Amino acid sequence: MIVFDAITFGKTIRKRRKELGYTQAMVAQHTGFSVSFISDLERGKSTAELEKAIYLANMLGMNVELNVRGKR
Repeated sequence: MIVFDAITFGKTIRKRRKELGYTQAMVAQHTGFSVSFISDLERGKSTAELEKAIYLANMLGMNVELNVRGKR
């Protein structure tokens, strides 16, 4: 999926978390992040920390890639 904004990124993270059957509390306990951070990220809050967002995506079994458009 191509992500152009924080809202799409957050919705994708939320969808994957729910697919895995994880609650925000479970993810918070595993990562050490607060439930409020995870909630903010999933709602697309644009001030969420990039490092934590990438870590969370990886923890949920997702790759985060940056590609030049039109090339793979």
